[in-house]
Amino acid sequence: MKNFRYCNPVEIVFGKGQIATLPELIPADVTVMITFGGGSIKKNGVYDQVMKALAGRKVVEFGGIEPNPRYETLMKAVAEVKQKNVGFLLAVGGGSVLDGTKFIAAAAKFEGAEPWDILDKGAEVKETVPLATVITLPATGSESNALAVISRESTQEKLMFATPKVFPKFAVIDPETNFSLPMIQVSNGIVDTFVHVSELYMTYPQNAPLQDGMAESIYRVLVDEGPKVFKDPKNYDIRANLCWAATWGLNWWIAQGVVEDWTTHVIGHEVTAFTGTDHAQTLALLLPAVWKHQRNEKGDKLVQFGKRVFGLTETDREKMIDQVIERTKAFFREVGIDASKKAYGVTDEVCKKIVDVFTQRNAKLGEHGKIGPKEVVEIFALCD
Repeated sequence: MKNFRYCNPVEIVFGKGQIATLPELIPADVTVMITFGGGSIKKNGVYDQVMKALAGRKVVEFGGIEPNPRYETLMKAVAEVKQKNVGFLLAVGGGSVLDGTKFIAAAAKFEGAEPWDILDKGAEVKETVPLATVITLPATGSESNALAVISRESTQEKLMFATPKVFPKFAVIDPETNFSLPMIQVSNGIVDTFVHVSELYMTYPQNAPLQDGMAESIYRVLVDEGPKVFKDPKNYDIRANLCWAATWGLNWWIAQGVVEDWTTHVIGHEVTAFTGTDHAQTLALLLPAVWKHQRNEKGDKLVQFGKRVFGLTETDREKMIDQVIERTKAFFREVGIDASKKAYGVTDEVCKKIVDVFTQRNAKLGEHGKIGPKEVVEIFALCD
């Protein structure tokens, strides 16, 4: 296990009815901008709960943040933040709304001429507008980390930035807000969490038994609870467990002291950029193919995972790896995602465009930095 230093300053406010605590958490003398997506919060009662809690406060709204938040949309919000002297941002929705709000917070205070440089060139973020969230979709773990992924429609790019300056001040997580979610969003959230854990766990043994055990616990919650939610969608306890698993899936505690992968995510971001496919669905398509391609490098952890998470007893190493990959694909189907290139429009032409992107970047992906354009071609060939 390598050296590390880490502090997650996010206050988690978890449970039924916790939206009502917002007045205790947000300064009373600031203009609050509520950010949200397509308007579902106004149909499911969450918006009403938030506005009731903030009654008497100066509140402005910015809606329309996309599932893959677009730079062009977010810059409109930045203009409003500056014009209306917004002093606090409250993202109400899923991880995409929060990711977009993190960028708004950074871009509104950015000193350079082009805020896209935060993503494209790693420009320093010196100051941000304070932000927090009422998270309504367990998936990205964005409520407990300092990352955000933003798309730019004009250039078909999807890039990430990270800075401690965009840690949410707090995150309200009420599992009851999940009850009205379309089940495809529930499916996406479960798969997204599963793959987040995989990017941190599925590498090679690193003398990190605590991190491994924590990751395996998150996996088991997803495997045990995930299929249940489709049979009993109003079960609070199941929803609560999935919410907490999603938060832990990417709050970075299981990442401390270990080498990470992120191959599946990086390629998946490009698939989304070129096809518009839901992020989690690209992950379900790519993860088994990455594991197939990297079976020698990841073999020890794949075997460990098979025994500890799926309870497999196969003693032949290669057969065990095959079983783990097939069982993972079966789990994705159990939670509603049967991924395929054909279904998602990942044609040979799209694959070529994505490989060209990695060639231009001289990309070297994976925990060993050995996955380049040639290997990306091979991974695509292994996708269903």
